Amino acid sequence: MSSQPTSIRIHQFAGLQPGPRFLVTGAVHGNEIHGTRAMTEIIRQLDAGELTLKRGTLTCVPIVNPLANQLNRREGDRNLNRNLRPPVIAQDFEDRVARVLCPLIAQHDGILDLHSFQGNGPAFAMIGPRNNSGELEPFSQEATESALAAALGVTRIVEGWLSTYALGIARRQQRSHDGSRRASLISDPHYGVGTTEYMRSTGGWAITLECGQHLDAGGPEVARLAILRALVFLGMLDESAVQAHQPAQPPEVLQLYDVIDREDMGDSFEQAWASFDAIARGQKIGTRANGEAVLAPSEGRIVFPNVKSLPGTEWFYLARPSDRKL
Repeated sequence: MSSQPTSIRIHQFAGLQPGPRFLVTGAVHGNEIHGTRAMTEIIRQLDAGELTLKRGTLTCVPIVNPLANQLNRREGDRNLNRNLRPPVIAQDFEDRVARVLCPLIAQHDGILDLHSFQGNGPAFAMIGPRNNSGELEPFSQEATESALAAALGVTRIVEGWLSTYALGIARRQQRSHDGSRRASLISDPHYGVGTTEYMRSTGGWAITLECGQHLDAGGPEVARLAILRALVFLGMLDESAVQAHQPAQPPEVLQLYDVIDREDMGDSFEQAWASFDAIARGQKIGTRANGEAVLAPSEGRIVFPNVKSLPGTEWFYLARPSDRKL
């Protein structure tokens, strides 16, 4: 068995003119490598002079979680994209990554975090909350996130992540657990905080781009074009660096409003759901191990249905149309 990685590779291009400090990350979940492949190509293009950075600083971290990537799975010891904060005492590999990652995030103005997902479905972007001064996720960069997400070339944008997580955590806290570290982590109010939430907590803007299913052959190109479009949007590359084509219709905007956990490995879906499949109120989504039907509480969409989720973790999300204007 190979030893655990002891470093993270960080690539940085510092423009000679001042400008935005832009961070791009991939393989935060080790088996989600569309962003890794996209960054490899963009780094090559910059090195070869095929792309020219006009201003600002571009930092690329193609493999944020090298242990999970080495194992070709989502996690090393735990989910790096949950409970992300600098640890007081490192208890696992992801804590050691966080010691490096959190200060790196804080040094930048914004982040594009590139992911993929288990089920089938099209690429989409996830953005933060509306501007607010509340306790959960105070924020003042709504306009930047909305405009940048609309420029990335995806046809769907989703909001409402952390508020939905808070609802799920409140339910978990009402259930008894075995006292393990895993059980403590998934019932921690901080559990919903990952790369983008941490960036927003430092005052920056952040977008998660889900580039398609894990094995989608088109995923790396979705990621590559999104990085280029973001750089053009930020004035860091000339517009000629990327094709101007955009979807004919403005992106659909959806609001996450609930998350349903798996309770038992015997819980099963009614059908092979894909992200954003339409569901009707009262439609049967799945069946619990005890035979109880899991029904849709209202009309909307199913998001991130995960047949591989573990008991006590997210099984699927629910979304409905948002009134947010981009």
